[in-house]
Amino acid sequence: MIVFLTAMSGPLIAILLLFALRLRFPYFIAEAKYMCRIARSIYRTTKYLKSKPFYSLVDRFLDSVQKNPHRAFIRFQDETYSYAQSDKQSNKIARSLLKHADLHEGDTVALLLGNEPMFLWIWLALAKIGCSAALLNHNIRSKSLVHCFTCCGATVLIAGAELQDSVEEVLPALREQGISVYILTDHVTAEGMESLTDKIAQASDEPIPADLRANITFSSPAVYIYTSGTTGLPKAAVIAQRRLWAMSFFPSVCGLKSDDVVYICLPLYHSAGFTLGFGGAIERGATVVVKSKFSSSQFWDDCRKYNVTVIQYIGETMRYLCNTPKRVSDQVHNVRMAIGNGIRPEVWRTFISRFGNVDIKEFYGSTEGTLGFLNYAGKIGAVGRVNYFHKKTYPYALVKFDQEQEEPVRNAEGFCIEVVKGETGLLVAKITQKAQFGGYARDPKQTEKKKLYNVFEKGDVYFNSGDLFRTDHENFIYFQDRVGDTFRWKGENVSTNEVSDILTMPTSIEEANVYGVTVQGYEGRTGMATITLKKDHQFEPDAIFSHVTTYLPSYARPRFIRIQDCLAVTCTFKQLKGKLVEEGFNPAVITDPLFVLHETVKSYRPLTRDTYQSILDGHFRL
Repeated sequence: MIVFLTAMSGPLIAILLLFALRLRFPYFIAEAKYMCRIARSIYRTTKYLKSKPFYSLVDRFLDSVQKNPHRAFIRFQDETYSYAQSDKQSNKIARSLLKHADLHEGDTVALLLGNEPMFLWIWLALAKIGCSAALLNHNIRSKSLVHCFTCCGATVLIAGAELQDSVEEVLPALREQGISVYILTDHVTAEGMESLTDKIAQASDEPIPADLRANITFSSPAVYIYTSGTTGLPKAAVIAQRRLWAMSFFPSVCGLKSDDVVYICLPLYHSAGFTLGFGGAIERGATVVVKSKFSSSQFWDDCRKYNVTVIQYIGETMRYLCNTPKRVSDQVHNVRMAIGNGIRPEVWRTFISRFGNVDIKEFYGSTEGTLGFLNYAGKIGAVGRVNYFHKKTYPYALVKFDQEQEEPVRNAEGFCIEVVKGETGLLVAKITQKAQFGGYARDPKQTEKKKLYNVFEKGDVYFNSGDLFRTDHENFIYFQDRVGDTFRWKGENVSTNEVSDILTMPTSIEEANVYGVTVQGYEGRTGMATITLKKDHQFEPDAIFSHVTTYLPSYARPRFIRIQDCLAVTCTFKQLKGKLVEEGFNPAVITDPLFVLHETVKSYRPLTRDTYQSILDGHFRL
């Protein structure tokens, strides 16, 4: 008996010590796993960056082709494409572009496509020949489309057949710039455009020589992804090869494995869908299921059909799923992990309760940013946790921010002031060799505006995230709000300046002040505009509805319009938004004329108290 107790004492003491450690440091195990994954990704990234020749994400894809040629890479609708099939298809595309578009290493090609396998194959093809891709939002039109195309410096545009009308609208401007335009169809009759699908079908699928991308390095542009900001028009964030690797490694830090099946229902032109979903799958050698667009009614049926194990989300999509009618099959699925951002605490709890114990990996990051957070501990509501090693490797701080002046508060010495725990502050991240800021293509002014100098000492440079956070007593980090002229609605960043520019195009509107207002039951903020009318002009609800639906994507259209005699401005003639945001859209509080966008009647209609209540009750959908 004594011998038995002696033998058992070692393991027993270890268990007791582990239990005591867990009580004292409840997040120790989760943090240890997180740090191991971070260390592994840093090691592998460093190894790839130092390799000669440079080892890119497309090289990782080609390794998977050799290792698992028959593994499913893309599943779309009822079709399945293996790694080998995708490799051959991208070879055919690369060869057709080399022959007909006269592309060379270093060129940029703009893609105007929806979510489909061709989107991914074209990017692989471009990467194989050393070209970068500009991922255009297929919802944008007219002036915005031309702007996005021009600022990336692309020489070729490839568009889906269903988007040909959008291209024809701006074709004269593209032809002036000498742009080659290709449509993914077998035949095109319009002058100035060529078909591409027929050319791809005739091309060889032989491997593409690696020497066609021999001069690509870790600093070469891999992709341009557009982000809205304070300029009024989208900006092309430059995602270099180094940055693409970092973003593609993120899912593995979350716990993505090679045998996972990733469901991509977010737009591939966004960083989440492209770099985390597609790039993360390539990095792990996993399978992706591509959905044309998010559908709450088809979501779980798709997950069961394709045996999905990992899903991506934004806050809105999770809320949509929770709002669907309950079904007995709600927990009949194999989804083990959800990666995304913007989920509200109450939606988080409802989702877990209804759909089962899915490991939600809430994170924070921006397309052009230099820093990201991951809630590896599963703390509901948080986007991450202050970690000593993470902060040491990628220095950042939360600093006091003046909302009225829209700039950080500085002390007598001219340096920024860190906030205390529990206080809201602006996130700033130090720009270093490890955390580089790629900036915006052909826009040095906006690139410079994102930099803060002399933050804590003379000569230092920090990236201004434009986002406000706070930390709690357990060092968890919580996103609070955005600053500046951008708000988020239905998973998209909306630039108030861009919407204002569109609204003032009609002859009847003199000025427009656009901002986001919170609506009960919705994530983010919905668009609202306070306008003034030109002298002797009346508000034309039908015409304004037609105008905004023609020139603005759905998520950017102002849901509410308020009419005033004049707009309040600061002494420096900046429009004041704070009071308007506070007043919201309640007709019981606001005496000015109020209108609401009414999709059914295709017009703006007066916002009555009954309609207001219907919006709050969820009967009138925005």
